[in-house]
Amino acid sequence: MESRLLIAISGGLDSVVLTHLCHKLGLSFALAHCNFNLRGMESDSDEDFVLELAENLDLEIFIESFDTEAYAKNQKLSIQMAARELRYNWFSEVSSSLGFDYILTAHHAGDNLETVLINLSRGTGLKGLTGIPEVNGNIVRPLLPFSREALEHYAHEHKIRWQEDSSNATNKYLRNKLRHEVIPILKDINPELHKNFKTTLEHLNAASEIIDDSIKALSKRAIDSSENAISKYRISELKTLKNPKAYLYELLKDYGFKAWEDVSDLLDAQSGKQVFSATHCLLKDRDYLILTEISEKGQHKEILISAQTETLQTPAGTVTFEKNAEISALTNNTIFVDKDRLKYPLKLRKWGTGDAFHPFGMTGKKKLSKFFKDEKLSLIEKEQVWLLCSQDKIVWVIGMRADERFKVTEQTKHILKIELAVPSKEFGTPKD
Repeated sequence: MESRLLIAISGGLDSVVLTHLCHKLGLSFALAHCNFNLRGMESDSDEDFVLELAENLDLEIFIESFDTEAYAKNQKLSIQMAARELRYNWFSEVSSSLGFDYILTAHHAGDNLETVLINLSRGTGLKGLTGIPEVNGNIVRPLLPFSREALEHYAHEHKIRWQEDSSNATNKYLRNKLRHEVIPILKDINPELHKNFKTTLEHLNAASEIIDDSIKALSKRAIDSSENAISKYRISELKTLKNPKAYLYELLKDYGFKAWEDVSDLLDAQSGKQVFSATHCLLKDRDYLILTEISEKGQHKEILISAQTETLQTPAGTVTFEKNAEISALTNNTIFVDKDRLKYPLKLRKWGTGDAFHPFGMTGKKKLSKFFKDEKLSLIEKEQVWLLCSQDKIVWVIGMRADERFKVTEQTKHILKIELAVPSKEFGTPKD
């Protein structure tokens, strides 16, 4: 079955040549054009041009108009980043809703070189030096091996018209400054710049694959567990490496950390030391580095549970309530309580300072802080603990220990089975 393609077309040389090439090959495709409304009449002229091109080639076309400046202001992005975000979000929406298999963009070898130079100037790891991927999910860039000069030669040879973007002539943007001032000097120094750059990318991508394999092997040895949005890395395993900082970067680069010296220093820090990114926390806890997501705002709210509730999605996992159950094995994730001792609505909440309960199988009361210490919970593991309560009494430290006061006895008439199932990040309201 032939794939359906969606070509991102601006009206410029690259995307127009890509359109003509795909048309010549008889491929099944449509066009998608973004009007960012940044260049007044020129933006409208580009839109008119691609409409005419689609009509001449008998192609289906989709056009979307954006208030890019307002979006950039609201999202606190640069104009270029705002346009990029709007563009790809819309392409993805059109592709998924209308059943296109791939999105084709017209990035060429010059774009690739500019991207690598931008990343290099800002500081980057190996991934930033491997350039724009030819295939990234359902986004394909078939023109990456070709220079702009080659595309321009093809267009002239086949008498193909295109639109010139006046903003490409200004050095206002870093990409244009590199294109007009830096790259010409590099080409003057070495006329084989693009050819040598292509060879370098091949070597760097090969090295990147080797590193990826090494990191996968390390992960199997170093990651003790990875569940409930928590990953634990064995410090002893990391310390056997010749360059643990480099490995930590590769392991954690997708989690937004920037203070890599601080991350590396955690290996020898005291327990309790933490490093934060915008989305994650890395904690030194005795023999481990523990990675966890930072709780979203509002995640600590209380949830009321009625007597009719059967299933409830929580950050700890799916909690189910089964009435008139038969008693079976008691585990950390399964408890049985005397339903008549419960006072509804039950409450699901985070634990707090001063909370205490009567641990199942023991006499007397115990503070949760002492219970957690005895269980050797880390700071982050403590933050993940949720309580099921009946009025002000704890029924269950979820996934850990039930309360003695609600246990099933010989006098119990109605048994309620409460079970924690598959972990989930979803958090919702009870399903009555």
